[in-house]
Amino acid sequence: MSSQTNGRHFDIAIIGSGSGNSIANEQFSDKTVAIFEEHSPFGGTCLNVGCIPTKMFVYAAEVARTIRESSRYGIDSSIEQVRWSDIVSRVFGRIDPISAGGKHYRESGSPNVTLFSSHASFLGPRTIDTGAGEVITADQVVIAAGSRPEIPRQILDSGVPFHTNDDLMRLPELPEHLVILGSGYIAAEFAHVFGALGSKVSIVARKNTLLRNLDSDISARFTELAQKNWNVHLESGEANAISEGTSVGLELGDGTRILGDALLVAIGRRPNGDRLGADKAGVELDEEGRIRVDEYGRTSAEGVFALGDVSSPFQLKHVANQEARVVQHNLSNNAWQDTTNLWKYDHRFVPAAVFTHPQIAEVGLTEAQAREAGFDITVKIQNYGDVAYGWAMEDQDGFCKIIAEKKTGRILGAHVIGAQAPTVIQPLIQAMSFGTSALEMARGQYWIHPGLPEVVENALLGLDV
Repeated sequence: MSSQTNGRHFDIAIIGSGSGNSIANEQFSDKTVAIFEEHSPFGGTCLNVGCIPTKMFVYAAEVARTIRESSRYGIDSSIEQVRWSDIVSRVFGRIDPISAGGKHYRESGSPNVTLFSSHASFLGPRTIDTGAGEVITADQVVIAAGSRPEIPRQILDSGVPFHTNDDLMRLPELPEHLVILGSGYIAAEFAHVFGALGSKVSIVARKNTLLRNLDSDISARFTELAQKNWNVHLESGEANAISEGTSVGLELGDGTRILGDALLVAIGRRPNGDRLGADKAGVELDEEGRIRVDEYGRTSAEGVFALGDVSSPFQLKHVANQEARVVQHNLSNNAWQDTTNLWKYDHRFVPAAVFTHPQIAEVGLTEAQAREAGFDITVKIQNYGDVAYGWAMEDQDGFCKIIAEKKTGRILGAHVIGAQAPTVIQPLIQAMSFGTSALEMARGQYWIHPGLPEVVENALLGLDV
């Protein structure tokens, strides 16, 4: 403490430059704001190492896969070369300037904002060690510190070089063989990217299916297709990192050794609440390490809010953005004395997508969850190939699955695997959010023929409601 000085007081302190950064807009131009971001580049996971760059890689992968599969439509074509360095430059040549511009704006273009490019940790209630030789205080604090890749202890202790989503996309060369530890959405998306661009891909999964948190029919179909596309090892047991010369990889529980040019660890992400000295601030964490928040985004400590991956089980950018809007409003509305004018987090119908091959999207309950909850349900699975556009695409794999309550026709869940699944599912998200029943949705509007959303229309009409 001798090297620290008790310094400035701020109206608001925000820890994290992802969705939290959007809070400090013109609405708070009369407030003094401290923003903390220890990592470089500036702007959070989505912009720099998550949603945006990965989808730019995914699109390149989709183009490559379309070329490779064009012969099925009577078009013979081939890929002359995959210019990995050009793909990387295209992605980060656009993203890095956005990140740098955001940081420059906070440093020079926001006179009421002070940016601390250092690690923030609590010393007491709304009292923060800036990590830069100063202790600051604030009337209100927003914790938006995000999450980090989860790394198994045996991988860390092995000394074997590995990658996470934080650095894999900046590899200097496209690996000939990428070994992936993990079976979730990060593993599935990168398997698609690197596989489509020409790498051999091996996936090592501890359980007997991939994407096992999704609806069982979706998980089963994706696992079946993944086994055709990549080298998939299921029920691997505890895998250990190994190296042999310049090769790296994994040794499975049964002794099988898988060696490649690069190792990706993609078993999930851990919230950063444990790195903030939260207990000193009176901020409680749950058993999963997330900061506990109520429906208004308030933590257990008066004056302290939390949002995004550090507190949300969803770990989705669109959820973090919605929560940031709620917290932004509640910061100005006397949140600890009167809840009359406060906004609430709305997590009723949170959709998610996996940009792998085929694409996957979901919203609401799985079939198993609906049955466990005691609903009397009706279920319909409609194949892409049974509607005109899916037939034109020669699609034999995709389907739309809808779960509804029999008595009311209320849509409880929707699950899509196939081309443009995140787009195809959007009308179902809207129907659930606004309380439109299955029959009302199916018959209350025109469905463009022959558009791909007809798979949704036919699934709705196939329900027993």
